[in-house]
Amino acid sequence: MIIVNAENCTGCRRCEKNCPVGSITVDAGVALVDFFSCVGCGVCVRTCAEEALQKKQQTENERLVCTSCPINCSIPPGKMGACKRFFHDGVNLLRNRRLVVDSIASAPDERFPYRPLITAVGSGTNYPCFKPAPYIVQDNYRGVDVVTVVTEAPLSYSGVKVKIDANRYIGEEGAVVKREGRVVGMVTTEEYGAKMLTLGGANLLSGSNDGFVVARTLVDLVNGRKVNLKIEGGSRIEIQQGKAPLIDGIEEDYMRIGCGSATIGIMGKHFAGAVDEVIVLDYHVIGLLTEHAAGRELGLKYNGIVPVGRKSTNGRYFGEHGHGWGGTNIADPLQAVKEIDMEKAWPGLKILVTETTGQQAALLEVTSRGTAEEVPMTPESLEVIKILADNCETSCVSVIYTGGTGGSARSGVTRIPKKLTEAIHREEVRLTIGGAPTFVLPGGGINFMVDVSKMVPDSITWVPTPATVAPVEYTMTREKYEEIGGHTAHIRTKQQLLEELEKDDD
Repeated sequence: MIIVNAENCTGCRRCEKNCPVGSITVDAGVALVDFFSCVGCGVCVRTCAEEALQKKQQTENERLVCTSCPINCSIPPGKMGACKRFFHDGVNLLRNRRLVVDSIASAPDERFPYRPLITAVGSGTNYPCFKPAPYIVQDNYRGVDVVTVVTEAPLSYSGVKVKIDANRYIGEEGAVVKREGRVVGMVTTEEYGAKMLTLGGANLLSGSNDGFVVARTLVDLVNGRKVNLKIEGGSRIEIQQGKAPLIDGIEEDYMRIGCGSATIGIMGKHFAGAVDEVIVLDYHVIGLLTEHAAGRELGLKYNGIVPVGRKSTNGRYFGEHGHGWGGTNIADPLQAVKEIDMEKAWPGLKILVTETTGQQAALLEVTSRGTAEEVPMTPESLEVIKILADNCETSCVSVIYTGGTGGSARSGVTRIPKKLTEAIHREEVRLTIGGAPTFVLPGGGINFMVDVSKMVPDSITWVPTPATVAPVEYTMTREKYEEIGGHTAHIRTKQQLLEELEKDDD
């Protein structure tokens, strides 16, 4: 049980926010622990900066100690443990989710002709790891005996890669990303048309007492829940798998058709028929139509407009990152024009300024004084902006779950872990996570990446070690399983398993 030293407690609510079973409330500036729901996981003790909480040995006989991870929650009757996987029904600890058998996204292919027979979602874990996995199932597929081994494995080496389709500036590469004021990851290198975050990892999960916030963040993102983050020196963002991101409260509608230069190349014919000049503002490369190679191919002659930015090559200029148009620091379309050479330009020359998505666009006109002023958009310029926007993909957030299963969890599969690793890299054993196909990184170990949109919904959780808990499936022929030293004495047929599950339901 947890004892509170009221003299040390400052009422900061960190314990309340981090308690995985909601056993702590703060009243009158002091933490109060509900003994009847507390499972003694110790999260509150480890997050308290004032050392106001202390864990005492639990002696109540009605409680059952969960041995599915090193935390050893002491679970009261009618309650769940910290990981929300195991329920005390008054007699036993039961996995509170039925084993998911058929929700499998991994279809047979040339490399892996055998799809998983079952998923690991709802399987539980036979901890410690030297015990055989909870389910080792065999079935016959097109005349070949196939085996799938599953377990819900706690992974300290786990995290997510988040792809955010957005032109809008969110922060510098390398900037830390925070949730609830705690570091959960960082901004990493941009990809085409997208910002990228790397969250989690072993060092953040276990390197400080903020690991519990990190673990909750990973689980929320993988399980499709909204997460609010703050990028140091940058934006506040709201992200959710498969949804458009909100950046500083503004929803991103489209991802760019290409950089400013690519937009000129793609849209050149349309631009040339609508206006005299086009400046495409983009945080990577700003494009200028008549100076660009695409403009020359269309027979256009450079007309003396000099856009803002540092020139790279003809018609291509490097911009500055910012919260303005196209992710640049340009807030007013008139700022897009740096100079006008009136020996080449002329009064009445029309300049279309746009983002790569067409979400913001304006029409400028050159005056007799050699300056530019904004004028109403013409039907032709409006039409070309519509064509640009129609060719952009809708913006969304994509989450990739990453992890390493090259450690002790292999012992639940085989007595010779190295052989399992080697067989996976030779593509003789198929690794799936939550029923979804994985990409296994080359080199040593078993490091995987998986698209969470293909996983069984709500398929991962976390334990207060802290670590995320991944549903892991290994599928291979019976012959291969015997070859790598598998626990063949624990194999049951899929039919036997289905009969057991049906009996449990009754």
